[in-house]
Amino acid sequence: MITVDTAKALRDAGLRWHPATGDRFVIDKPGVDDDVYTVSEMTVERHDHPTGTVLGFNGTTEWALDSVSVSESLWLPREDQLRELLGPAFVSLTAGFTVTATISGERHAFDRADAAEAYGAALLAYIEASLA
Repeated sequence: MITVDTAKALRDAGLRWHPATGDRFVIDKPGVDDDVYTVSEMTVERHDHPTGTVLGFNGTTEWALDSVSVSESLWLPREDQLRELLGPAFVSLTAGFTVTATISGERHAFDRADAAEAYGAALLAYIEASLA
């Protein structure tokens, strides 16, 4: 799983979240960003309103929360989601968790201790290059 720091860097670079079942997230506030939640029809549902999307906590006993705005949440994309977001820029994932991606016509390698972190670093570089 990617770190909160990587997720924040991706969000700040422009990655937007449209919550879907199975997505993981944290509440983006100091002191409460250690608990990871999963969007699920049973416990955390997405509710779209004219004023924005909120994540409703259904029957959550450990929290006194009814809902939290998506803007107060931080998406923690899974490895498969990060790979999909890289699209045709993705070249390979090799042992040792090195993602190779083509960015601005050149191949770059992103070596991390975790595959999701390697994908996150590659996607961040891809997004930043596309904005340049």
